[in-house]
Amino acid sequence: MEVKSGEGRTIKRRVGLLYDERMCKHNTPDGDYHPENPNRIKAIWNKLQAAGIPQRCVVLNAKEAKDKNLLSVHTENHVNLIKNISSKQFDSRRDRIASKLNSIYLNEGSSEAAYLAAGSVIEVAERVAEGELNSAFAIVRPPGHHAEPDEAMGFCLYNNVAVAASFLLNERPELGINKILIVDWDVHHGNSTQKMFWKDPRVLFFSVHRHEFGTFYPANDDGFYTMIGEGPGLGYNINVPWENGRCGDADYLAVWDHILLPVAKDFGPDIIIISAGFDAAAGDPLGGCRVTPYGYSVMLKKLMDFAQGKIVLALEGGYNLGSISNSVFACMNVLLEDKPVAGSSEAYPFESTWRVIQAHMISSSDSEDEDTKVETLEAVLQVALSKLKVDDGHGTELGTATPWRSELSKVDVFYASFGSNMWKSRFLCYIEGGQVEGMQKPCSGSKDRNPPKEILWKTFPHRLFFGRDSSHTWGPGGVAFLNPECDCRHKAYLCLYRITLEQFNDVLLQENVYSDDVSSPLFDTNDLNSVANKKAVSLEALKNGWYHNVVYLGKEHGIPILTMTCSLSAVGKFKSGEFPLRAPAPAYTNTLIKGLVEGKQLSEEEAKAYIHEASTKRL
Repeated sequence: MEVKSGEGRTIKRRVGLLYDERMCKHNTPDGDYHPENPNRIKAIWNKLQAAGIPQRCVVLNAKEAKDKNLLSVHTENHVNLIKNISSKQFDSRRDRIASKLNSIYLNEGSSEAAYLAAGSVIEVAERVAEGELNSAFAIVRPPGHHAEPDEAMGFCLYNNVAVAASFLLNERPELGINKILIVDWDVHHGNSTQKMFWKDPRVLFFSVHRHEFGTFYPANDDGFYTMIGEGPGLGYNINVPWENGRCGDADYLAVWDHILLPVAKDFGPDIIIISAGFDAAAGDPLGGCRVTPYGYSVMLKKLMDFAQGKIVLALEGGYNLGSISNSVFACMNVLLEDKPVAGSSEAYPFESTWRVIQAHMISSSDSEDEDTKVETLEAVLQVALSKLKVDDGHGTELGTATPWRSELSKVDVFYASFGSNMWKSRFLCYIEGGQVEGMQKPCSGSKDRNPPKEILWKTFPHRLFFGRDSSHTWGPGGVAFLNPECDCRHKAYLCLYRITLEQFNDVLLQENVYSDDVSSPLFDTNDLNSVANKKAVSLEALKNGWYHNVVYLGKEHGIPILTMTCSLSAVGKFKSGEFPLRAPAPAYTNTLIKGLVEGKQLSEEEAKAYIHEASTKRL
C-alpha cells in the first residue's frame, strides 16, 4: 500500500503476514470435533487469499521459538513437557496428562505447533520493532493468553504474546522497545499475560472480556477491575470485565474512547501487541457477544494513532469460521490502510458498560499512588462519564421511552411462581436486580423496579418436577418445572406476584437464554388476550429458553394469572430421558423452602417433603 511521507515522497507501507499450515498438525488425538481446530486458521487464510491480501503483504515464514525465549515467561518443567509431549515416549501418557489440565488436548503435532506459534509471534514482533515492517498479523495456533507460567490451560500451550513481549524487552534492548502496550480483546480474560507482567511497569496490559462476576471462563476473580498490578507494576494492569454477554461495537468503542485510548496516550508505548481473539464476534458459539468486523476495524484503527502505527496482531480465540475470517479481513484492511469494511456504530452501550467504566473511576481513585499514572484514568473518566450515552440492557437508550413499555406498564398480571421465585427475596432480584445466596450470578432487574402491588398464594392441579443437570444461575443441580397440563391428581403451590405486563416481559427475558435486543415485547396484549383461549403460548423468540411457554392459570380479582414453564414436547423429552431429570442442589432447594415457609404455606419439614416427592416421583 502506497502512502505519502512527511516530505511528500511516496513510500510503501509494509505489512507482514504469517501463516504456516504446520500449525494445523495440532488436533484432537481421536479426530473428534473441538472448537479450537485447524479449520480456524485455514478459513482465515482462504478468506485473505480470495481477497488478494497476501500478494500485498510481506509474507513471512514461521519460525520455532527457542527454549530460552519460552523460559523468559514459562517454567523449565512446563517447557520440557510441551517440548516432549508429542514424542513417542509420551504416547501412552499423553491423553492422561491432557485430561488433568484445564481444557487441553494434545497429540503428535502439538509440540511443533506450539513452538511455531510462539516463534512466529516473536518473528513478526521483531520485524516490526526493527522497522522492517510497519505492522503485522500472525495467524497462529494454538492460542496463548491462558497458558500459565507452569501449565497449559484453556486451549493454550505457550503464551505466544507474552513470549514475544519479553523477547523485545529483554533479549533485544538495542531495538529501543522500552514500553509495550498489550491489548487483549479476546472475549476471555488474558489470565496468564496478566500474571507474567503483574509487577512490570514496562508493559501496560489491557484486557476487555466477559467476566460476569467471576462465573465466565476462566471463572475466577483475576479479571476483575480491582486487579491493577503490584509493586512497580501497580496501575499498569487494566481489566474491563463485562457483567453480561451481548456486548457489541458500542460497548467496546465506549471503553476504547473513555478508558484505553486516554491511558495509552499517557503511557506512550513503543509498540502495541494485540491478543487478537475474535470470540467476542457476533455468531461465536462460545463468546455470546456481538462485535462486528466493522467494530474490530474501528478498534484497531484507533490504536494505529499510537507507537507510530507499530502494531502486531497475534490470533487468540474465535470459533465461528465466518466471523473470524471476516474480522481478520477487516483488520488487514486497516493495516493496509484500505477502505474500511461497511458498518456503523449508532447503537448505544449497555447500562452495565457505564457501571464498569464508573467502577474503574472509583477503583482508580482508591488506589492512587504517586509512582503510578492511575490518576490519569480517574481524571479522564470524570469527563467521559458525563458524556457517555448508554443502553439500559434491553436495547434502548436510557432516558428514552419505548412505546411498548409505556403501553404494557398500564396492564397488570399475576405472575405465578412455582420455583425459586416463590421466595420473595429471590423474585425481587428479577425486579430490582442483584442476587441472593446460592446464585452464581446477579440478575439485571426490570426497567420498572417498583415492587409487586400484591402477593398471594394459591394451589393448582399441576405436577411440579425438577430437571436439567445445571443452570447458569444456580450451577449444578436440577431446577423446577411445572407440567403445563392440568392434572387433578397433583397439587402445586404457587406464589402470585401482581406486576405489570412490562415487568412480566423483563422476567421472561431474564428467565430465558436470550441474545437479541428487545425492540418489541416478547408477550404483548394480543398474546394476553389469546392465551386465555389457547391456555398456553409458546414464544418463538425464546424457543431456546427453558421457560418459553407462557401458561394461563385463570384469573384472580379479574386479573390474569400467568406462569412460564417448559412446553409439552419438552415434558415428553423429560419422560423419555432425552432431557435429564435431576433433584435440585441444596442452595436451590433452600430458596424453595424459604418461599414456602415464609409464605406460610408449609412448615419446613412439610416443604422438604413436598420438594422430595416432586424430585423423586416418576413423571
